[in-house]
Amino acid sequence: MVADPRPILQAMTDVRPAHAYPPPSAPPIDLAGIAAVADFEAPARERLHPAAWAYYEGGGWDGLTIRDNLEAWRHWRFRPRVLVDVSGVDPATTLLGVPVSMPVGIAPAALHGLAHEDGELATTRAATAAGVATVVSTVASRTIEDVADASGDGLRWFQLYVQRDRALSRDFVQRAEAAGYRALVLTVDLPVLGYRDDVIRLAFDPGYQAYGNLAGRAALEGAHLDDLLDMRSAGLTWDGLAEIASWSAMPLVLKGILTAEDARLAVEHGAAAVWVSNHGGRQLDRSPAAIDVLEAVVEAVAGRAEVYLDGGVRRGTDVVTALALGARAVFMARPLLYALACAGEAGVARALAILHEETTRALALLGAARPADVRREHVTRVSSGR
Repeated sequence: MVADPRPILQAMTDVRPAHAYPPPSAPPIDLAGIAAVADFEAPARERLHPAAWAYYEGGGWDGLTIRDNLEAWRHWRFRPRVLVDVSGVDPATTLLGVPVSMPVGIAPAALHGLAHEDGELATTRAATAAGVATVVSTVASRTIEDVADASGDGLRWFQLYVQRDRALSRDFVQRAEAAGYRALVLTVDLPVLGYRDDVIRLAFDPGYQAYGNLAGRAALEGAHLDDLLDMRSAGLTWDGLAEIASWSAMPLVLKGILTAEDARLAVEHGAAAVWVSNHGGRQLDRSPAAIDVLEAVVEAVAGRAEVYLDGGVRRGTDVVTALALGARAVFMARPLLYALACAGEAGVARALAILHEETTRALALLGAARPADVRREHVTRVSSGR
């Protein structure tokens, strides 16, 4: 039985208005000095409200997994091939048959409005201009429809947290399909929240009106964060996937897979793609780094579905490493939230441009003209990341 966190939270917090954590008001940073996506982190921390920073940056329990997500990449080395024609390198690929400019997308993350007043509108505009996919969270700051309008003809997917109220979940999915979202990303690794020391200490609770798809619902008037979390379904099982898939014609992506066993079950239950993820280290601490289990998941899927990954991706070299181990694409969230906090849409655009350039150069230096040219023999694992 899961302990109810409500007494802890209610003992430490007052009712907060939706604007309790205002987005940064400082002028945008000078993007000319940004050479890597990690460069956004320090100025973002200076700009974000302390509670917003803790919510974005923090991990579950002792933060072992969030650290492993970054460190695990250091255990891989390239085996570059030379005298390969790389005069026309192109990192473009497809996701579920739809062209994208590179094998990098924006992972779902809650409450972009804590980073910038335009929230997900700014993020998705930058993604559309860059030609990459955006996955929009159920608990975004802006509504499904508003993000779609901002996205224009860009590739957007909808991430679903299944609620106890299945009618509410079905409504979200059908609204997303009507608004032109192209896939349904079902998060399967969050029956309850992980234990977050930082969230408890700071009594993080932006108020239900901060969530675009929940704002205005009379039944939630005065709701606290813990009330909203209680709406989630902890009873979802593999047997329930057919019902969720029946709500729309969108292909189903299962996000939060870390084992070969679950990868096989995902494919058997009709998943078009399997997303390797430990939820950014935010939930069950001591879960493995995603890159460490990617190869096992790819082998279990055996080409029957696409495989994606998130967790600690910071460089184009990370992108290419994941390709070599069988991923179709990688996704990231935190660095792009920090870019959003630093310079809004322009910041996200700069981060995506850096990743495109890094990925293109990494491909060329590896001896691969296209993502499809990257093979398992292009990487080797070393015992130490130093």
